[in-house]
Amino acid sequence: MNSPLVLRVALIGSNGMLAGMVKERAPAGVAIEGLDLPEFDLTDRSQVLAVVGEMNPDVMINCAAYTNVDGCETEQETAMAVNGDGPGFLTEAAKNCGATLVHISTDYLFDGSGDSPLREDTLPNPQSVYGRSKLAGELAILDSGLENYLIVRTSWLYGPGGKNFVETILRLAGEREQLAIVADQIGSPTYTGDLAEGIFRLLTGDSSPKGTVPYGIYHFADAGQCSWYQFACAIVEEARQLGLPLRVQEIRPLQTKDYPLPAKRPAYSVFDTGKYRQATGRQIPEWRTSLREYLQRRPAEPQCREPR
Repeated sequence: MNSPLVLRVALIGSNGMLAGMVKERAPAGVAIEGLDLPEFDLTDRSQVLAVVGEMNPDVMINCAAYTNVDGCETEQETAMAVNGDGPGFLTEAAKNCGATLVHISTDYLFDGSGDSPLREDTLPNPQSVYGRSKLAGELAILDSGLENYLIVRTSWLYGPGGKNFVETILRLAGEREQLAIVADQIGSPTYTGDLAEGIFRLLTGDSSPKGTVPYGIYHFADAGQCSWYQFACAIVEEARQLGLPLRVQEIRPLQTKDYPLPAKRPAYSVFDTGKYRQATGRQIPEWRTSLREYLQRRPAEPQCREPR
């Protein structure tokens, strides 16, 4: 017997890395219709309002973003149009059709100056164009008067079907005998499969003690923390246990100052996920466990999209 239809979802940025897992992990009764370039342009207000209005979805999940962090420093107008203006257009469309808007945001909102997990009420202070553009998108939602929204901030995202740190390390480890990886930036790697499931638990109230989850901002990242250097070491160790062919013999730690990039990265961006866990009644997997799961199922040939 077929499950009854529960939610009609418009998935924005449906060709991206996270969206692919959202489609895979969608619960029974969720009907997803994808919207992405070139047919759907998030920065075209008229098109957004017309297309979403015709679809009349129950939920809109915005996985679209301009995520070339260093590219944002020179492509500021594009970054603000996609990451700042686009969510505002989606918010307007959501209000018109009474839909719930789920918007994915980032740890780049924060300056990284602290040393304790970041709560949802921690004051943003982005240090890059990417971070400022993503903050603009959040503010467009918060200032709109829309009540039924979920802003889900995440960090260090990786998964199938996208360019990400895990795939970069595996490629380099297969080509080189030595790697140097930044060791003074601390965060939490997050598997797209875990985030996708978390999004649906927030939407459906699955396992929530009250059966519903309050709207608002949530921090979601896999449990635990590490540096990029520690993450790289774990990737290589897990890959070797799976028998992947690697040339790398040494991974040495590097300081941020010795590897300058156009966009400033937060030195510390570990999230406090207590609000999510309390609202849903669910724990979040530990990052190394999820890394192992990804490596066991990863595609043979990684594709090329920018990481969040």
